[in-house]
Amino acid sequence: MRPLRADDPDELGGHTLLARLGTGGMGVVYLARGGDGALVALKVIRPEHAANPAFRARFRREVRLATGLTGRWVVPVTAADAEARAPWLATAFVPGPALVEAVDGYGPLPRYAVAALGARLAEALAEVHAAGLVHRDVKPGNVLLTLDGPRLIDFGIAHDAGATALTAPDAVVGTPGYLAPEQIRAGGRAGPPSDVFALGCVLAYAATGRRPYGTGDPAAVLYRTVHEEPDLAGLERLPRGLRTAVADCLAKAAGDRPTAAELARVLAAEGPSRTPERAAGAEPPPAGAGAVDPRVPAPPPPDAATRVLRDEGAPAAETLPYGPDGDGDEDGGGTDADGGGTDADGGNADGGGAEGDGGADGRTGGGPAAGHPATVPTGDASAPDRPGADPRTPPRPPGVRAGDGPGDPAPGAPAAAPPAAAGEWLPSPVLRLVAERSARALDPPPRQPVPRAGAVPPPPEGTTTASPPSRRRFLVVGGSAAAALAASGAGAAVLFAARGGSDDGGGAAPDPPTHVIGLHAALTGERKADGVAHERGARLAVARHNARDDARFRLSLAPYDDRGEADRARDVARRVLDEGTVSAVLGPTTVASLRAAVPLYGEESMAAVDVSVDADAAGVSTSDVQSLVVTRLSGSYHHHPTLDYLTRVRGVTRTAVVEDREGGDTARDMVRSLRDTPPGEGEIGFHPVAASEGFEAAVDAALAARPEAVVYAGTSPERAAACARAVAGAGFSGPRTSYEMIMRPAFLRAAGAAGEGWVFGAPYTAVEQQTAGAARDFTAAYRERYDGTPPRWAAEAYDAVNLIAAALDALGGGAGILPGQVAERIVELKHAGVAKPLTFVGGLLHLLSPERAAFLYEVRDGAFRLLGRHDLVE
Repeated sequence: MRPLRADDPDELGGHTLLARLGTGGMGVVYLARGGDGALVALKVIRPEHAANPAFRARFRREVRLATGLTGRWVVPVTAADAEARAPWLATAFVPGPALVEAVDGYGPLPRYAVAALGARLAEALAEVHAAGLVHRDVKPGNVLLTLDGPRLIDFGIAHDAGATALTAPDAVVGTPGYLAPEQIRAGGRAGPPSDVFALGCVLAYAATGRRPYGTGDPAAVLYRTVHEEPDLAGLERLPRGLRTAVADCLAKAAGDRPTAAELARVLAAEGPSRTPERAAGAEPPPAGAGAVDPRVPAPPPPDAATRVLRDEGAPAAETLPYGPDGDGDEDGGGTDADGGGTDADGGNADGGGAEGDGGADGRTGGGPAAGHPATVPTGDASAPDRPGADPRTPPRPPGVRAGDGPGDPAPGAPAAAPPAAAGEWLPSPVLRLVAERSARALDPPPRQPVPRAGAVPPPPEGTTTASPPSRRRFLVVGGSAAAALAASGAGAAVLFAARGGSDDGGGAAPDPPTHVIGLHAALTGERKADGVAHERGARLAVARHNARDDARFRLSLAPYDDRGEADRARDVARRVLDEGTVSAVLGPTTVASLRAAVPLYGEESMAAVDVSVDADAAGVSTSDVQSLVVTRLSGSYHHHPTLDYLTRVRGVTRTAVVEDREGGDTARDMVRSLRDTPPGEGEIGFHPVAASEGFEAAVDAALAARPEAVVYAGTSPERAAACARAVAGAGFSGPRTSYEMIMRPAFLRAAGAAGEGWVFGAPYTAVEQQTAGAARDFTAAYRERYDGTPPRWAAEAYDAVNLIAAALDALGGGAGILPGQVAERIVELKHAGVAKPLTFVGGLLHLLSPERAAFLYEVRDGAFRLLGRHDLVE
């Protein structure tokens, strides 16, 4: 919510304008008060667009369709004038967040909330269908959450069930991931079953936090929708009737789906009023629910991937047009291209969602801000715990209270007691967010004054003033300061960076500002494992931060997928910098991407926090890119943990090194490091093995010198296993060590019993094997949300997000913080971390202190077992 500008009218159509909710390419959404005193969201179309006769015809259609709906769960139209010079439409003001905002910010909804959400949305769709209409774009961004239930919005692309569509013949209108198969097929038309399919996708997302057909490249999502079964992992936590009803909605054939009215009856029976015995499955499912659907799988494997919305070639808004020219449907039915409906005007017609804040280019207002489809600003959370939580519910993420997350016991366990108050159908952070926005609406900010002649104009909308930077800070920010300040005054940068209004103490307390962390990662493709681990760890950190009672700002995660490819990485970096909304970047996650993107971030002083990539291997250093922050042990120190182990723990003074020359430069670097600093400052022998040779001869020569330890210097897990077999065959049982790149399942398989006892140094931790309280909490939170063991780098990504948050907090947390300031402040901090402590060496290079940044693993019983942080191993 922002002040009215000096040139905004005082009144429109009998409504007194109070504040701006959002501004987009097609118009402005105002908070207004009607003649009866009720608050409304007033959408005004710009005259230049209204001059288009086809556009005006589409606007008339939206008014006609929306005016005919009066159900409780549909936002009503209170007034409209489609013939005015600047057409406008007023709807009841709904201050609640969009479903996408709640789930992406706080995790899946509790199952009692999923049942209530589904029953009420199905009731809304039943009314829509009974009126002869089809919504065509049911998605999380078009569902607002209020104290008494959800509201379905945005009928900009709805049409009469029997009418001829105004779109081009081969156009697909709607949002990939929520479109029914019949809508996607060539010539397919949307009908009431299409809305039911979309509702099933929405409920699966609300219950699991994942889109059932994934995300990423829109064409790939559409293909999966038509040809593959939905990913319903996580639905097993729902009662049998509820999960079966959701699966029934996703039937490929439209005729196999329930009607909206049937679904409403089934889901109402699964709602909070049902008894614990029914929740436990003691009674059969409601009529029509059917048996447990075989498509609902068991819990996913630990490495199940999560796709993200941001991918190369995917528009930023959720509603994606697919017309003949690829840029929108011809009739403008609610897409970004034409402005029909609320996706085009920069704010939902009802003012809900993210306070109606849309991008300047006309992207969705009720869902994510422009440029960040997957994550939107979330609310503070200080409401008390939800009563009646089941004691068997797993632990929450650190800092998140019971009732704030999924809150679902194991399958078959009794349901948590329903909330006592009728309004408590949502987790407490979401209820708190509704309350905050309602309070803001009751005390809007004062209108901006008319500037005096010759006066310095105020800062761009959404920015805040800050003290001038010191000379040192100015040098660090460098030439990016002007660009960042310019970006902060335009479009999406304003709307995402500074939701809080003024900080001058006038009026109601401002909403906390939201700072966006960009996740630059390989989220699809062959190298996606590390990227997905980054995303999951980062999302847990964002949820934890946003649930803090004392948080001065909110965090939002914006994923960008480069597939691990250099060209795409450069495009992603340019996009992040052009959008101007990101405070810091997490990643990239591959050597090629880091090498390609980090110099671009450095040119704009954007903090790029490298969690997993060896910057030395990428040929990028903090001396060249001062905004690069590396939180993993540098490749220059790859020998550090094993050197410490052999010297301090095992007391070795005679070492044999088997140099596998297949490892090329990397193996030579290992040898050079060992030659410069031998274990125990003692004797060391080097025994090379050509890439085409076996290891028996080299091992025999090495052991002839009676060493106390053997080190394999190479990069191949399979060849390391061959070396291990040769060492075991020669009867050597002393310390045997190597490096992280050998820690792969291939080594365990090929080495077999000969691999037992080998010790490796690595720059990451197996957090699930740690015993510290923070590590246990993180592991429990990860398992609860993702049903698996945290993979490597997940805990490190979690720590990196918290490090960025600590830097923002140290800078005051306000909306005027520049990326260059974040980059400078990060390396001045000491952060305890879940995985390891993060402390940086002073000076221009700001390197990570290596003393406590690595871990030791030993092969025991055919698995890599964490010995601990290397400096703590005895």
